Amino acid sequence: MGSVFIKWVFVAWLVGGLNLAVFGQGSSPVWPILKHYDQNHLLNIALPLGGIGTGTVSLGGRGELRDWQIMNRPGIKFSSTLKGNNAPFFSVFVKPQGKAALTKALVGPFHASEYQHYEGRPVNQHGMPRFSKASFDGAYPFGQVNLSDDLLPISVKIKGFNPFIPGNTAASSIPIAVLKYEVTNNTNAPMEVAVCGTMRNFIGIDGSKTFKDWKGDVIPVGAKMNINTYRENEQLRGIYMSSDSVNKKDPAWGTMALTTPDRNQVSYRRSSTSNRWENATLDFWDDFSADGLLTDKAKLVDDNPMASLAVKKVIPAKSSQTFTFYLTWHFPNRLNWKNDLNTVIGNYYTTQYADAWQVIEQEVQKLPEYEAQTIKFVNAFLKTTVPEVVKEAALFNLSTLRSQTVFRIPSGQMLGWEGVMDEFGSCAGSCTHVWNYETATSFLFGDLSRTMRDVEFTYGTRNDGKMRNRVELPLELNATTDHLAAADGQMGTIMRFYRDYILSGDSEFLKKYWPKVKAAMSYAWIGRGWDGNQDGVQEGKQHNTMDVDYYGPNPQMQFWYFGALKACSKMALAMNDNDFAKKCDEVFAKGSAWVDKNLFNGAYYEHKITSPKTFEYLNMNDSNVQIPDYQLGSGCLVDQLVGQYMAHVCGLGYLAKKENVQTALKTVMKNNFVLRFDNVFNNMRSYVMDKESGLIMASWPKGRLKVPFPYFAESMSGFEYAAAIGMLQEGQVEAGLKCIKAIRNRFDGEKRNPFDEPECGHHYARAMAAWSAPMAISKFNYNGIEKSMSFTSAPGTYFWSNGAAWGTGKVEKNTVKITVLYGQLGLSTIELVGLGKLKMQDTELEAGGSKLFTIK
Repeated sequence: MGSVFIKWVFVAWLVGGLNLAVFGQGSSPVWPILKHYDQNHLLNIALPLGGIGTGTVSLGGRGELRDWQIMNRPGIKFSSTLKGNNAPFFSVFVKPQGKAALTKALVGPFHASEYQHYEGRPVNQHGMPRFSKASFDGAYPFGQVNLSDDLLPISVKIKGFNPFIPGNTAASSIPIAVLKYEVTNNTNAPMEVAVCGTMRNFIGIDGSKTFKDWKGDVIPVGAKMNINTYRENEQLRGIYMSSDSVNKKDPAWGTMALTTPDRNQVSYRRSSTSNRWENATLDFWDDFSADGLLTDKAKLVDDNPMASLAVKKVIPAKSSQTFTFYLTWHFPNRLNWKNDLNTVIGNYYTTQYADAWQVIEQEVQKLPEYEAQTIKFVNAFLKTTVPEVVKEAALFNLSTLRSQTVFRIPSGQMLGWEGVMDEFGSCAGSCTHVWNYETATSFLFGDLSRTMRDVEFTYGTRNDGKMRNRVELPLELNATTDHLAAADGQMGTIMRFYRDYILSGDSEFLKKYWPKVKAAMSYAWIGRGWDGNQDGVQEGKQHNTMDVDYYGPNPQMQFWYFGALKACSKMALAMNDNDFAKKCDEVFAKGSAWVDKNLFNGAYYEHKITSPKTFEYLNMNDSNVQIPDYQLGSGCLVDQLVGQYMAHVCGLGYLAKKENVQTALKTVMKNNFVLRFDNVFNNMRSYVMDKESGLIMASWPKGRLKVPFPYFAESMSGFEYAAAIGMLQEGQVEAGLKCIKAIRNRFDGEKRNPFDEPECGHHYARAMAAWSAPMAISKFNYNGIEKSMSFTSAPGTYFWSNGAAWGTGKVEKNTVKITVLYGQLGLSTIELVGLGKLKMQDTELEAGGSKLFTIK
């Protein structure tokens, strides 16, 4: 129950009315929706809320806050406390006119799998009344939970997001979860309603320190005499959470804040009673349920004291009001890849703010504009003339950029794991052969992508051109340590560098790094290397993304190699290094012709295995020949044309005969697409199961090797996207869409999380290749050096982005209207593929500007 003063303010507002604008009670903007999930498809939905490199908390499909990953480590299923009623939650108090008040947790109904537990604690908030109906609407980064109830005469829309504005890295990197609770009064009379957020100050508790009690429960610990302070100013009111007793070098040390922009009808509690026999939750529930107002408890009890913040309003009949809350955090002590407690690397985002309170204090006035720009981005993307499932795959996988897969060190460079396990990062070092596949970073946040190239070439590449497949932290360690080079990783990184160079249009970027780029290309030609005789054919030992070494020429490595050669030729010409450009062209020409003649078997490209000792070709028909383990051989690989996929993204053209490329992709679809996996044996990891469909990593029309590469029977979405996008690029639209639909059908909310496509870990970087799918259909390409842009000639509206600016291109007949919605765009050439090009004087378009171009 709240103080007399707060009750008086509330009554005054009720009787006399106050300026609603002053008290922040306006309606919320309409958010876009791409995908609807009904009540039977909510169990595994978890939409990450947080900035790039800041960590996240996720909004669950039924309104629960889950997967708390704000303290420098993954935390899938981590809720800061033992499973039960003490995990963070929001609740609503409802007092219909002339009727008894009711209180419920703002979360949807239980799933059938959540009932059984050895001690009656199957899930968080298990003992709290819940809403009886729920559904979820998503269009990343927006998540909306729709709650209604058999008893409560209200409906609630929970809206969660974090600003995501391509080209605006700062706005997209705020450590905040914005939560809006839109409550609708379904009665014919005014109704008192209060919404309250409750969470313990769990600073120090990140899941890394636990003990097991006599029941076998794993109990997270680490909090110590934590402090909750109530603060307010003209813009905010809320609870600031800190700790003076947790070790200030601990990765879980930092600050948090739970705030609201509402300036009246706000009540709070800094603590509850001791939690002996779960009394803290009971004490809170009784207080809030009495009248929707809270009575502060100044004395902090428990090392992780429970804080609550409530906002109360009167909602007129048949009307809605929005209750807005912000969760912000600030945890500076990120460790190195090895989680060495003595090696604090730090976070870039924590250098931008002093603490969690300053986060919201500094950003709160900007949030409406950031929200509007985020809506503008998503709406523009959703209006593009491509199938819904392509939009879903591209947009929803952007969540990986905000997961713990990605972080930024204090100097600003972005780095990444391959993915994250439940509690640990998976496969350190911004692994080149995994990050090769994704395109989202380059096309949406070019500045961040270029920091990755800086790490790879400044720190990861030696003067002799050997590029580490994985970089160390601190970055300075790379100068005194060594690591293997991956043939696909190194060649693909050269292609990625070229992509970032042309997207940025920054010649100085090329000039700065060209010596290392050239050296990295030349490394392929060292003696006993990948292509030691420089004939364009890689007979040598090639470590690759299958986590094994291939021996001899194979399509996966060859096409990355060819793409790197073509990219280097263009960059060499830009640097007036004509001799090197000529050499790259010659090596490419020889190699491409040889591969078409010797690796293409009429249906697809296969692998010619060489001896690990001599690099001479093995006679596969000789039963006495010892074939090295973990090879591809004559298998039909899903990934055989990955380098060609990236070459098209980069505007490099064909790397082999067009007809062979197209035939090979048709064969991949024919041989590798499995309609049902319930009859497929897989000795490794299962990402597709039962009656689900997908592309298998390898098929064996000529018979399987005894010991093939490890992942041959798996099906992983990042590889599937690369193949499917290749099909789209070659006009094999029906096949490409079938593959993408098969992927997204697996992530239906019930079986898997639509915002988390795993491989070796959750939120796997490779799956962000999906961003290329809309571009494959729209044929969008941009070259900032030439200031050229292209689209398909098929009528429609298409989204474009170049890492710094974005907008739409509307194609009608022989015209295209270019609109810039963010940033600035320079143009001198426009092409509609199949119709022709228009060359003109340099044209500059500002945000909000548009221009119609006619192709004659």
